[in-house]
Amino acid sequence: MIIDCIADLHGHFPKLKGGDLLIIAGDLTASDDPLQFIRFLNWLDKQKYKKKIFIAGNHDMTLEKNGCPTNTLPPNTEYLCDSGTEYEGLKIWGSPWTPTFTGVNPRCTAFMKHDDALFDEWQKIPMKTDILITHGPAYSILDGVPTEYDGTLYHTGSHSLYGYLNYVERPQYHIFGHIHEAHGQEEYFCAYNNKMMRSINCSFVNGKYAPVNRAIRIVHG
Repeated sequence: MIIDCIADLHGHFPKLKGGDLLIIAGDLTASDDPLQFIRFLNWLDKQKYKKKIFIAGNHDMTLEKNGCPTNTLPPNTEYLCDSGTEYEGLKIWGSPWTPTFTGVNPRCTAFMKHDDALFDEWQKIPMKTDILITHGPAYSILDGVPTEYDGTLYHTGSHSLYGYLNYVERPQYHIFGHIHEAHGQEEYFCAYNNKMMRSINCSFVNGKYAPVNRAIRIVHG
């Protein structure tokens, strides 16, 4: 199975290769503009995948305010918001939440809470999830932002999500974006279920919002 993962489009709409499953992990638009969301849906309709799944991010204020009417979605497309679906036997869960932080742009605060309040959102994730899609990373996992002083990494991920993933059965894949500077993937061993979890930061833009990254492809099975 070919699974392509991308996040943080911020109004850029690349041509993707096509495959079985497309996962988009939030920040679909560049601003709080319903017309940009319509442009996103038109782009999504042209992507050649058997199944398409997306969640919201903190820039997607329109989705927080208005939700996502299912009659606007292209065929074979699902919007997940603290909800799940299944594809070819894989159980998939999507959650848009990220921790708020000092100085956040007030126009980009969709689905944000203080980190200690997010554990209630993570508890909604079913134990048997195979693919977890969140907008942001767990603490210390592909969440580093270089400091201006000496370039050392400052970890920005969710402590509560990290804690949750360490006390429940981890998914096979955790797919996210949000931290543009940390694009890439890593694997972690989970002693709870004696399996590996692959964490994938699939941000399309870099820290300067330039569209320089590619979608990350998973060959599953």
